[in-house]
Amino acid sequence: MCALPYRIGDPYKIQGKRIVFTNWYFVQQGSFGWYDSEGRNVTVRGDQNPFEATFKSYNYPWGIKIRVNEASKFGPVIKTEEEWEAGGPGLGTIIKEDGIYKLWGVTGWGSSLPSKGINYLAYYESNDGYNWKRPNLGMVEFNGSRNNNLIPGPKFAGTVFIDPTSDDERYKMVSEAVYTLEEYRDYLENAPGCRAVEPAAIRDNRVFGMQGAVSPDGIQWETLPYPLVIALSDTQVVGYYDTFLKKYVIYSRDWVAGPQAGEYSNDEYYGRWGLVGRRAINRVETDDFRSLPLPELIIEPDPSMQPYEVLYTNCRTTIPGAPDHHVMFPTVWVMTGGDYTYVIMYSSHNGKLWNRISNGPVLRTGIFGSWDGGCIFASPNLIELPGGDFALPYTGWSVPHKYPRVNATRSIGYAIWPKGRLSSLAADEYGEFTTTAIVVPGERLFINAVTERTGYIAIEACDISGTPINGREFENSIPIFGDCYRQLVTWKGHDNLGIRKGEAVILRFKMHKASIYSLDFES
Repeated sequence: MCALPYRIGDPYKIQGKRIVFTNWYFVQQGSFGWYDSEGRNVTVRGDQNPFEATFKSYNYPWGIKIRVNEASKFGPVIKTEEEWEAGGPGLGTIIKEDGIYKLWGVTGWGSSLPSKGINYLAYYESNDGYNWKRPNLGMVEFNGSRNNNLIPGPKFAGTVFIDPTSDDERYKMVSEAVYTLEEYRDYLENAPGCRAVEPAAIRDNRVFGMQGAVSPDGIQWETLPYPLVIALSDTQVVGYYDTFLKKYVIYSRDWVAGPQAGEYSNDEYYGRWGLVGRRAINRVETDDFRSLPLPELIIEPDPSMQPYEVLYTNCRTTIPGAPDHHVMFPTVWVMTGGDYTYVIMYSSHNGKLWNRISNGPVLRTGIFGSWDGGCIFASPNLIELPGGDFALPYTGWSVPHKYPRVNATRSIGYAIWPKGRLSSLAADEYGEFTTTAIVVPGERLFINAVTERTGYIAIEACDISGTPINGREFENSIPIFGDCYRQLVTWKGHDNLGIRKGEAVILRFKMHKASIYSLDFES
């Protein structure tokens, strides 16, 4: 008999140090049974008459809900100081690596620079995420000088991610791209590997696709010679390397449109998809970064949205300290309803199945006339600042999205969640829940939580069978109340979970008028 390649169900091993409740993945649904008068479980197979069996449940979650907070704003983060930043820098990606915040942005669009043939990547660094430096890279000549932070990058600048499997190509970039018919024919004839082509991507003597670039250091970039794929793509493309799947995963734009009637399938009616196709989000995965299959639609505008609202960008990212917590911050573009934008939030436990978890916007376009009063677009990554705040970078424009842009300005800002309090598992009154069994990276538990003056949180730690660990029962729990940012969870005489490294733990919670934002596990 062949063994299963993996076990279905818990214990789950978290990939980072943190659990944030953006979905029910780490919460048990509970179970129940029907019992006879002697306490025997007679569920389904018993012959009891109505009212002769008693219902009992265990690990039943009740009185709780997931709550998402709207962000405050900070910005502009980078002040325009140099001539090549005229019109304001556009944001591509922020990555925190080895304690340094690294930012890749673009120059040009929305200013007079494109008319001068100037459209560069710009690179910035910061120690705290607020004060940004322009490293003198000496790579690009501007007005007779190379004293600047400009990078000779790909023709179409995109978003950056780190590939942990490679040193020579540690940094990778993905973006939209437009190719000529000659470049397309060369791709078909000479590109190695799979050559996936979406017919709708070829129109008006232009061919739409995705472009890749690689770099050993994030500064010196090499654009790959052939498209990653020929498929309709526009605006923000986001990629990452999934260490669980051991694949590259890329998210980009899709359009939701039905099949065209055969008698109208010709060049004359070809462009009609643009009238009915609603902007949406797709996904593709591959083990070969240089060749992608065709992307698949994963999120479309849902019935809770207005018929003139679309998902314009995806901003796929993760929770800081929790790389297995997949989240998105798509920008919703209100088209004929007024040409304005707002940002919402989605969550996923695997990057494939997504659910919207914000009832309303988590970030709103500013008051018209302000620096972000025209439209806003979030970009990866959600980062943790030195004080523990979560910050989502975004680009704010001074004018609406489709307003004339030559004299427009754009700036980079942050959507801020103080103390990392983005989403929580909340009980407005009394509530209880039990986690799945989890293998954690440390034996000490720190909680980020808030209770009302009369509220509290009590915690019980159990082994994988659900049996309370000696000394970590509810009756020994030191109650948590007030504003508790990364507070060590303790029991009478104990400040650890009572497990050994590699052992699974189940946590039970009783709470009243409380919100739990995150659980951190440390040695």
